[in-house]
Amino acid sequence: MRKAFLAFFLLFSVSELSGCGYNTIQLKDEETKMAWSEVLNQYQRRADLVPNLVRVVKGYASHEKSVLEAVTEARAKVGSMKVTPELVGDQEALARYQNAQANMTSALSRLIAVSENYPQLKADSSFRDLQAQLEGTENRIAVARMRYIKAVRDYNFEVRRFPDNLTAMAFGYKAKPNFTVENEKAIAAPPKVEFEESGK
Repeated sequence: MRKAFLAFFLLFSVSELSGCGYNTIQLKDEETKMAWSEVLNQYQRRADLVPNLVRVVKGYASHEKSVLEAVTEARAKVGSMKVTPELVGDQEALARYQNAQANMTSALSRLIAVSENYPQLKADSSFRDLQAQLEGTENRIAVARMRYIKAVRDYNFEVRRFPDNLTAMAFGYKAKPNFTVENEKAIAAPPKVEFEESGK
């Protein structure tokens, strides 16, 4: 009788735990970590392209010192940041990381813009190849970020959904911060459109 009761209790406990959402939360947590790793891989790919890009541009536009220094400094700042799995759970650390990457994007944009002033640089096959790799990497970054945003959305839904939120609270799982648009205010503001009156 006691063995039968114990077996029934174990069976009941297992069936109750299977519906508590713990395994789903684990799965969603791992998916966010995997997606975050891909974001980091793509940002690292971009950072690895920077020294070669700077070297080629320097050969043609060495007097564009401030632009070259800005790119080098932005890369150094990104490289000096301590990126750990815990970063995805810390809103402030994620914002700092996102800001450093935005500075890198801005510096690279200025570097590419410099090439417009140097026809020989634009014609250089090494530069064109690096520019194509950089454009491809920027696309990969956008895709990786989109996948991460979706993974975080799914995870956050799971840890907030009843009754799984009770399991999440019991095991210390909290919602994760997500990427934000750098210029949210500018995007939210409606564009101003002005028409000139004809006949003036």
